[in-house]
Amino acid sequence: MTDAPRLAIQHANLSRRGFLGAAAATGAVAALKPSGLLAQDDRPWDGSLVSYPDPAFEIIDDRFAPYRLANAAVERLATGFRWAEGPVYFGDGGYLVWSDIPNNRQMRWLEATGEVSVFREPSNFSNGNNRDREGRLLTCEHDTRRVTRTEHDGSITVIAEEYDGKPLNAPNDVIVHPDGGIWFTDPGYGILMNYEGHVAEFELPEAVYRIDPDSGDVEKMAEVEKPNGIGFSPDYSRLYVSDTGGTHKEDHPHQILMWDVVDDGARITNERQFTDVGAGFVDGLAVDVDGNLWCGAIFGGLFDADDHDGVHIYAPDGDLIGKIHLPEPCANVCFGGKRRNRLFITGSQSLYSVYVETQGVAVWANDN
Repeated sequence: MTDAPRLAIQHANLSRRGFLGAAAATGAVAALKPSGLLAQDDRPWDGSLVSYPDPAFEIIDDRFAPYRLANAAVERLATGFRWAEGPVYFGDGGYLVWSDIPNNRQMRWLEATGEVSVFREPSNFSNGNNRDREGRLLTCEHDTRRVTRTEHDGSITVIAEEYDGKPLNAPNDVIVHPDGGIWFTDPGYGILMNYEGHVAEFELPEAVYRIDPDSGDVEKMAEVEKPNGIGFSPDYSRLYVSDTGGTHKEDHPHQILMWDVVDDGARITNERQFTDVGAGFVDGLAVDVDGNLWCGAIFGGLFDADDHDGVHIYAPDGDLIGKIHLPEPCANVCFGGKRRNRLFITGSQSLYSVYVETQGVAVWANDN
């Protein structure tokens, strides 16, 4: 692992003397009626001060109001990437790791200092990252068409590279079940172009897979047009997968799918649509302890929906309850920070974060 010169970092330097911080936690912030504040279109992203409450937040449904802190703003932590993806937080190390896919590297942001450096280069055009139940880094690699695990000593173990004797397409995103099973999506975007991997033929249908924790066998769970982001509900009774098949199949639904998780986490059943995401697409996603989905929203501009890019928040019933508007597409999100109440956001070219009044579901066994 090598370090590189610090990239351009743009801190918001926001005052902590905001108002109604405590009220936000009780839901009283819903009563705020901003007057004379910046409009979303005028919200600065150059490190300038932002008036509270941050106009980047849009409350669509009152259920979202308690999650927005009145005295917390979206901060751009770093910029200068080509397609930032797959954030994962290491609380025991005090840093965040994410992928910069076209630049063939993984990046690291240090929580204590804000320093940004190269974590791994080359990264085999890595995309999604997560941690297993022992806190080891899991990575989906486009170029090698595999899923790997970085051991505590830094060595790399290949845990999935083929199914039914054929190479995987290009694994995309990964999540872990408490039983130790590792679930990942394989839409194959990394073999469609040389920009994020290399051009190759599809030998398998696009699908969602599970790596059995005991045997290590790769098992196909479901075929999906373009399975992308993946996550479990807090009680692990549901599996969510964003389906971005509309990128390549005309009239395909722009949707998030869900299944019931059965057989103690070993199988899924009852596939159905969780929600239609409308114009644009949902890429990666993270689930909070209340069961809300915090989703990266991308490419609304392709469908004349200029207000689409950012983070979209869906209630457990599938209703869109809020948005966090960003000046660029948002590929993925994760929760982190010492109390798992800080949302980290990988935009296309930048890394952002914002504190919210909820917590992400614990990812690995030692999460508090």
